[in-house]
Amino acid sequence: MPPLFAGFGEVMLRLSPPGFERILQTPHFVAGFGGGEANVAISLAQFGAAARFITVLPESNPIADAFIGELRRFEVDARYIARGPGRMGIYFVETGANQRPSKVVYDRAHSAIGEAKPGAIDWDRALENVTWFHITGITPALSACAAELALESMRKARELGIQVSCDLNYRKNLWKWGKQASEVMPQLLKLADICIANEEDCQKALRIHVDIDVESGSLEREKYAELAERVLATYPNLKMIAITLRESRSASHNGWSACLHTGSEFLLSRQYDITHIVDRVGGGDSFAAGLIFGLTHLGSPAEALEFAVAAGALKHSVPGDFNRASVEEVQALVKGGGSGRVQR
Repeated sequence: MPPLFAGFGEVMLRLSPPGFERILQTPHFVAGFGGGEANVAISLAQFGAAARFITVLPESNPIADAFIGELRRFEVDARYIARGPGRMGIYFVETGANQRPSKVVYDRAHSAIGEAKPGAIDWDRALENVTWFHITGITPALSACAAELALESMRKARELGIQVSCDLNYRKNLWKWGKQASEVMPQLLKLADICIANEEDCQKALRIHVDIDVESGSLEREKYAELAERVLATYPNLKMIAITLRESRSASHNGWSACLHTGSEFLLSRQYDITHIVDRVGGGDSFAAGLIFGLTHLGSPAEALEFAVAAGALKHSVPGDFNRASVEEVQALVKGGGSGRVQR
């Protein structure tokens, strides 16, 4: 049986001003959908993998219905999405340029998934035949109920023998319900097999610190081996940890790479110099999808890492949350085809 991936988390309506305009510079927004785990599921489906997305959406809501239609268009299994009281969350994205950073404004309080309690999803049905389960630290940041639901999902996945990946995805603007990320995420990470993070995630969500200056625009890569080793030592249940390395020279110009520690080997990827960024939102999710796909379809962890970094790099060229690159396009970049020449 081929691998079946399932992601669980919140999806929102995404509203963005056109191009590089500021919010309400003109009275228009480009509408779409976005959410970390949904981004991963859709990216995996783009790679040709079997993917399922699990969430809680509001009842009798045409925007929620439209999102389910969008999932089906990407051939993502939407059959196990639950419905419940609450609303559809919204987030606004203002795309930055040069020295003006991108800005995200959330309007997601009292969303259906934030109001859902343990038991809202029939996990035995939702995880039937699933071989890989993916979750992020965004879901438990929404509310106490969502944190309990996230914990319930991971416990069931472990009980069923499913491989579990957790992207820490620390969001300081979400942890407002009474507990800090560092009080919640360690409990969840103890149920994971693979951790995906950046240096801030490790510091804020796990309180594991290495002296790394993330604002300098230049990263000291040798310190990431130490950071990865500390996380693996603290969480012996983890089989590996992947850490993305982003050098933010401006909103339009980033260095992009990653490392992967397998417990026995520390791997460092090629670095991409990404200029004229179109949209960096979803870059980490594309990396996560690339890593999951690489670890299950390619020959080695080193190949999986390079595939993941290339997938994340390509996402920076695509507007919207979803990565729309194919396996062939990612592999072409891995092999050095990044010139941007017209393909005729």
